[in-house]
Amino acid sequence: MLALIFLVTTIMTLYIKILLLHIWMQLVQCDGYNSFTQLIMSITRPVVSPFQRVFKYHGTCDVVSLLIAYMISVLMVPIMLKLVSFDAILFYLGLVILLKALGVLIFWVIIGRSLTSWMSQGSNSVDEILLQLTEPFMIPIRRLIPPTGDLDFSVMIVIGILYLLNFIGLEYIPGWANF
Repeated sequence: MLALIFLVTTIMTLYIKILLLHIWMQLVQCDGYNSFTQLIMSITRPVVSPFQRVFKYHGTCDVVSLLIAYMISVLMVPIMLKLVSFDAILFYLGLVILLKALGVLIFWVIIGRSLTSWMSQGSNSVDEILLQLTEPFMIPIRRLIPPTGDLDFSVMIVIGILYLLNFIGLEYIPGWANF
């Protein structure tokens, strides 16, 4: 039973992160012709499109995808905690799961960008997308601390801020450590 719970929650968590990546790509206006962007959009389209027909929203943030990610995170709580009853606390814990998934996604995208910048020097489609996704976090830090030679400290500072936010979540947000 534990293996099934692990498998289901892993798939749900992965899909939540793909939906959040879909929203993030729309917010930073990633290149729609990029193969990685098209992959993410094709993975999310079957679930998001029917809801977008019902809830028509034309803004910069894809609220429908955010709502679906939130619904999946709320449904994930009773599976993870092996609950049989549905309680109002699940909506709060679903929000905690969503916020933590966003922080983990930002962390791994920044790590991915750092690793690919050492290897390929921006020569493939994933590098371009990772650059477009992470630059909004790096630019304000670079204004305060400009790169020195080949060293750019903005990546380390953003990761440090993410760690700080995680520790603040552990300290002040009930349920943060469980997810």
